[in-house]
Amino acid sequence: MCGFLALEKIIKDKELLKSEADSIVHRGPDHTNYYSIDEAYLCFHRLAIMDLTDHGNQPFHSEQNGLHVMCNGEIYNDEIIKTDYKDRYDFISSSDCEVLIPMLMEYSLEMVCKNLDGEFAICGYNETSKKLFAARDPMGIRPLFYGYTKENKKIAFSSEVKALKNICENVKPFPPGYFYQDGEFKQFHDHCEVSSYVGESAEDVFSEIRNLLEKAVIKRLHSDAPLGFLLSGGLDSSLVCAIAAKHLDKPIKTFSIGIKDGPIDTKYAQIVADYLGTDHTEVLFTKEEMFEAIDHIVYSLETYDITTVRASVGMYLLTKYIKENTSVKALLTGEVSDELFGYKYTDFAPSEKAFQDEAAKRIKELYIYDVLRADRCISAHSIEARVPFSDKHFVDYVMSIHPKVKMNSTGVGKYLLRKAFDGTDFLPQDILYRDKAAFSDAVGHSMVDYLKEYAEQKYSEAELVKAKELYPHATPFTKESLWYREMFESHFSGMAADLVKDFWMPNKEWENCDVDDPSARVLPNYGKSGQ
Repeated sequence: MCGFLALEKIIKDKELLKSEADSIVHRGPDHTNYYSIDEAYLCFHRLAIMDLTDHGNQPFHSEQNGLHVMCNGEIYNDEIIKTDYKDRYDFISSSDCEVLIPMLMEYSLEMVCKNLDGEFAICGYNETSKKLFAARDPMGIRPLFYGYTKENKKIAFSSEVKALKNICENVKPFPPGYFYQDGEFKQFHDHCEVSSYVGESAEDVFSEIRNLLEKAVIKRLHSDAPLGFLLSGGLDSSLVCAIAAKHLDKPIKTFSIGIKDGPIDTKYAQIVADYLGTDHTEVLFTKEEMFEAIDHIVYSLETYDITTVRASVGMYLLTKYIKENTSVKALLTGEVSDELFGYKYTDFAPSEKAFQDEAAKRIKELYIYDVLRADRCISAHSIEARVPFSDKHFVDYVMSIHPKVKMNSTGVGKYLLRKAFDGTDFLPQDILYRDKAAFSDAVGHSMVDYLKEYAEQKYSEAELVKAKELYPHATPFTKESLWYREMFESHFSGMAADLVKDFWMPNKEWENCDVDDPSARVLPNYGKSGQ
């Protein structure tokens, strides 16, 4: 995890430029390089995960063809690529990202992106064309934004909005699975483009789901810096931890979070930790700590979405603790599983096509919601997020499974994922089949209640009505959403429409899903979730 800022043509105000670049130094406090070539400007903040020496500092540069390349991410097939180039390129580091230089010397940017297995945001400069180029992984795990400078209308890229907001107009997210070159954005991969389905019966897919998820976790265990694991006690994070525990030769470090006056998931996280023999830490936060952090969270997230803000409270405070009390620099998390296998509300999908379309919609929007939350909460404290469920081979396969098999016809959510590990010793059966609450509820129902109560006291009904005039895009519809929107506007005034499409909500067109709160608690099938 790192951060960068790149301008195709440097602006005159150097103090402003440095201030903008330094606004994202939290993404890479280990080394900073301010770098000018021709009329372009590159700044890279490095968090050293692979090759902890200075040889891994970026940008990487090839004098042979004038390429300057920066990469925020992890390339998991780098050793295979390096083997291909060992006889014709002299690597100066053991950094996974250096492989981009010899690849770009031989292949188009599109072909390079297609052959990378990893989580990446790439930006570089070509001395021959005197142009910037950029690319982003298909799930958007690594953040990337772009805009055109107010001063000279040339394109600029950055890892976060805050580094562009004062020098660019209309800052927008760089679309996942796309690359930019010679003034054009082009797609190189689409997880949702399924030509034919596999798995007409559930039994056909269990072994492949397990096989691909194991591989996804294992490849993300490679690190020269200390690793940790976020463990909620629910299915997804528990599986990630269970796989890792089997493949590492010492106890893994796990961390869970809850609110002091009613944590839900921490007891289940402890059960999993005991079963796996992890080095486990439980962190509890107070209502006061939550309120103190809210504005910092919105600033870090660069969003006003209700679900994202709520779910970020626990993750933000937990990673803050990890940063202040441990040497961990990379965390494996359980994000992306819900979008693939279904939420509580997708139990109400009216047809197989509707289920698949909703999954595709969520996958394409992940970079605005859950993926954004995980990256920004964790990177705010100079730690890297690794997301096994986002592995491109795993996602491509699960998206190709016939939707009739993925739909909840058994009454057990995520049935395929659970059955894939049934009959093994990865997890206890009661954890494997536990009906888990959403993360914002699972840290403690009182957390969401406190947030809603505060907003109710802060605003009048008249102020909520007036919000329709103030915010025509994604108009706040509850006092809580108005509170988050006002905090967002205090940091990113007028940028809402370009950054967030809408609020994350269940599909209101489906039966039982026309609700005014994104929490699964308001759905009739919530049942024993979170108990």
